[in-house]
Amino acid sequence: MNGNCPTLLRQIMELSFTSLELALFLDTHPGCQDALSDFRRVNEKLRPIMDEYQRACAPLVLSEAGMNTGRWNWIDEPWPWEMNY
Repeated sequence: MNGNCPTLLRQIMELSFTSLELALFLDTHPGCQDALSDFRRVNEKLRPIMDEYQRACAPLVLSEAGMNTGRWNWIDEPWPWEMNY
């Protein structure tokens, strides 16, 4: 595993949490432009970090497993409970 992988994964978890919280807020406040702007900004920041993690570390979603390696690599990296964050 790349030495930067734990840092990238932590950023992904933080941004994903923020994105989900904003989405839930927008479910009850669909006209809030500030929340919508924040939601877009967070997701624009999240996508390249997810791409970098998947390229350098491991797949994040099952549909990405084996896409860049030519082999089934879903189980190559430690499971979440095996990692120290």
